[in-house]
Amino acid sequence: MTVALPARPGRALDAVVERLVDQFGPRALRNEPLGQRCTYRVGGAARVLVVVERADDLDALASILAEDPVDVLCIGRGSNLLVSERGFEGVAVVLGEGLAEITVMDSLDSPPGRVIAGGATALPVLARRTVAAGLRGFEWAVGVPGSMGGAVAMNAGGHGADMASSLVRAEVVDLHVAGSRRWWTVEELRFRYRGSALRPSHLVVQAELALSPGDGEAAESLLAEIVAWRRANQPGGQNAGSVFTNPPGDSAGRIIDAAGAKGMRHGTAEVSPKHANFIQAGAGGRAEDVYALMGEVRVRVLAAGGPLLVPETRMIGFAEPLPPVDAAAIPPEVAP
Repeated sequence: MTVALPARPGRALDAVVERLVDQFGPRALRNEPLGQRCTYRVGGAARVLVVVERADDLDALASILAEDPVDVLCIGRGSNLLVSERGFEGVAVVLGEGLAEITVMDSLDSPPGRVIAGGATALPVLARRTVAAGLRGFEWAVGVPGSMGGAVAMNAGGHGADMASSLVRAEVVDLHVAGSRRWWTVEELRFRYRGSALRPSHLVVQAELALSPGDGEAAESLLAEIVAWRRANQPGGQNAGSVFTNPPGDSAGRIIDAAGAKGMRHGTAEVSPKHANFIQAGAGGRAEDVYALMGEVRVRVLAAGGPLLVPETRMIGFAEPLPPVDAAAIPPEVAP
């Protein structure tokens, strides 16, 4: 998924930054580097980054931003972001540990298997916690390094399941609309493959899952199997997981590999020799190199007769919202 960055009046952003510093004090960080908050470990800074520890903070934040709706960026665990060295001319938001609570609901008023998790909850932590509680249906998430909030926004998934498989509802705030925090139904979220109805200004505060009681030993075995598979088949290090979405009925990794792009390099970035749908950023690398390599991979696949790959990574602050592809390399049948 990509994010366009419309220009905003500089004075409006300056005023917003001052109001946020007044409101949040040391939790509003000016010119905060974003690279170390993202799994690529590269990229520039945000004009201001606000760390939110409770839901009431989000209400206060939305009240400020509603008056001057500058661009906002909800970071989560940064496992699906590539931020340009140009940085982000807006307000970045990170949920703190106060919004990472997990509640396994066991009262008579709740259906069995219901779990509520804060938007900052790490998916692997939640997967293990639900299995420990004797629940099944969320094991797939043990190998996904994102947060609950980001997973809802992009309908994250893996191993044959996704968020839409178990989500009941999600509490969402629109940071551009004061007083907008409320629960959204699955129908309102309109899940699709790696996407939903949520916009960049929407932030997931918490979400409710419906899981099923089941065999604890089988669940633990599946967790171990998924972790082992990920270690054997996917690289560690500085990357953001799958770079491109899978075309219908196929695998982006297989397509990239078949096009001979595995191991391609551009500056400090490399298509992983272990999994062709991962791009590794080198130590001290540049986001611009990762971005350029994404474009080159798209061209290589097209030249080999493959489809026009669609990025899954959110790209922030680049001159173009998608890595450019030479128009001459695009067959007429797939041209936008």
